Amino acid sequence: MAKLGGRIQGLTAASVLAAGTLFGASAQAADTIKIGVLHSLSGTMAISESTLKDTVLMMVDDLNKNGGLLGKKVEAVVVDPASDWPLFAEKARELIQKDKVSVVFGCWTSVSRKSVLPVFEELNGLLFYPVQYEGEESSNNVFYTGAAPNQQAIPAVEYLMGKEGGEVKRWVLEGTDYVYPRTTNKILEAFLKSKGVKAEDIKINYTPFGFSDWQTEVAAIKRFAAAGKKTAVVSTINGDANVPFYKELANQGIKATDIPVVAFSVGEEELAGIDTKNLLGHLAAWNYFQSVKSPVNTAFINEWHSFIKNDKRVTNDPMEATYIGFKMWTQAVRQAGTADVDAVRQAMYGQKVKTPSGFTAVMNTNHHLSKPVMIGEIQANGQFDIVWQTKGPIKADAWSPFLPEDKGKIADWTYPWVCGNCTAPKFKEAALAN
Repeated sequence: MAKLGGRIQGLTAASVLAAGTLFGASAQAADTIKIGVLHSLSGTMAISESTLKDTVLMMVDDLNKNGGLLGKKVEAVVVDPASDWPLFAEKARELIQKDKVSVVFGCWTSVSRKSVLPVFEELNGLLFYPVQYEGEESSNNVFYTGAAPNQQAIPAVEYLMGKEGGEVKRWVLEGTDYVYPRTTNKILEAFLKSKGVKAEDIKINYTPFGFSDWQTEVAAIKRFAAAGKKTAVVSTINGDANVPFYKELANQGIKATDIPVVAFSVGEEELAGIDTKNLLGHLAAWNYFQSVKSPVNTAFINEWHSFIKNDKRVTNDPMEATYIGFKMWTQAVRQAGTADVDAVRQAMYGQKVKTPSGFTAVMNTNHHLSKPVMIGEIQANGQFDIVWQTKGPIKADAWSPFLPEDKGKIADWTYPWVCGNCTAPKFKEAALAN
């Protein structure tokens, strides 16, 4: 790989030999399907996103070793939006217009996804988004392979409310200050109140990206928990701010048995850079953990270690979501017989993939997956002991049933609805006839 002007372009031997002539370049383009990789390789989100870039490259490598796609090589065009949200949009436009990619795998934060969304919709590009998010969206140009709130946030809170989770009565909703935590916490606050939790038993706080001075915030959590009711922290803290947050919890003597933290953005990759003695017993809610026992997961872990050439590197939930999205895209391309966006989109509905989580993921017509939900407890080795999981996959809700403004909203991109946010079908006559 060679880095040129902020981009990393995957080059095959054939492209180097053909670069001397226009005819050769055209032949190479005809024999190649380009895909974009849009993840931060620098800045505050690099701690989480860099691994997803490597995951896509692993999948591309495996695909090309097995004959490519439609008889063509797949070439990954990697760019670094550097945890800069406007730069995400610029790089997305570049990938679609200049590099002519057929699909993009990318983004982590919702603010980065929101930044690129108008570009994908304007240019009719296709984005596979692999991270848990706040819902409240269904675009015809995005397939969401991470969890919606009813596949992560709501089940995690329900677990903590029950006997297994300690029958929590007071709630600290602690997040990074951007759209995902704010919207998720809006949904969680409505959910908690629907369960009879009083407003004075809910504390909500936000801090900036990269926040490091947690002494005041953690002291406030400690005071809030001193009211005599079992208290838990629901964390939507993102990026490298998690490291000093957990360290400060330990500094102030807060243990998981006192005030458990359930995190939605802390997985195996984040734990790899943290002294886990500060985190023992705290929780995370995901749809996959590396500790899952399944043949597909064993193969996934072995493939990852072989590709990355480091047996100590971990796998995590967004990696699995990337794996699912890539597998579904390749299946849809084969089914459609082309990498054309419109044809692939239609072929995506109903795609199924056996996943490392041990279940079969299904792509629904709301552009979201059906996935299992798991809650894991952090162990000394940086892995998770799965303490609870659903019996089967849960279908994602694009719109929350707990928000009054979402009442009656439907996301269904097939006939007769053909919409991501509507209360009546686009083709009303057909709906009445049926």
